[in-house]
Amino acid sequence: MPRLIIFANGVLPELESARRLIQAGDVLIAVDGGTQHILALGLFPSLVIGDLDSLTQDNRRQLDEKGVKIQQYSRDKDETDLELAFHYAYGAGFRKIIVVGAQGGRLDQTVGNLSLLTKSEFAALDIRFDDGVEEAFIARGRCIIHGKPGDIVSLIPWNGEVTGVSTDGLRWALRDETLFTDKTRGISNEMVRETASISLRTGLLLLIHHRQAESPQ
Repeated sequence: MPRLIIFANGVLPELESARRLIQAGDVLIAVDGGTQHILALGLFPSLVIGDLDSLTQDNRRQLDEKGVKIQQYSRDKDETDLELAFHYAYGAGFRKIIVVGAQGGRLDQTVGNLSLLTKSEFAALDIRFDDGVEEAFIARGRCIIHGKPGDIVSLIPWNGEVTGVSTDGLRWALRDETLFTDKTRGISNEMVRETASISLRTGLLLLIHHRQAESPQ
């Protein structure tokens, strides 16, 4: 099954960094106003999903000219457009999903988007928010982060304490420790190799990986 790249309507700090996330064979879809990011890359989604309240007339014209499929929902709904996109992805059989443009902009939207990752229905999916500069995802059990020495990695307990946290490849190692929601023990660790591994025994851990800027040539 190919990877699914979902473009949301958040902030993209570096368009070219986002472009580097896309690989041959990826399926691209847009969540409402996220269409603008795909079009800015000179690409088109295979599907646009949402209530379309953020889609410009020019964007709609370009989509119609290309015959892009559109799933439009009423604005009077109980789910955000991104949650609708997740349900579509789950039903279509995608298991590895990258969401571009889910961070930044409105804080309520960003926190709500992150909360979606904790939904038990999506526990079997590998969903990562990634704008090319920063990635965020929920860890259950064990996970691997790929990056470079000097990249910043923060481990944030989500929905309660997280026990049995151990790390490898980070400057300040954790060894079977407990992280608490009211303490900042896991903030701003640092990669010392190109890969780092994190494992935990119980709980949900929000991992945020901030890539260091490329050195000028």
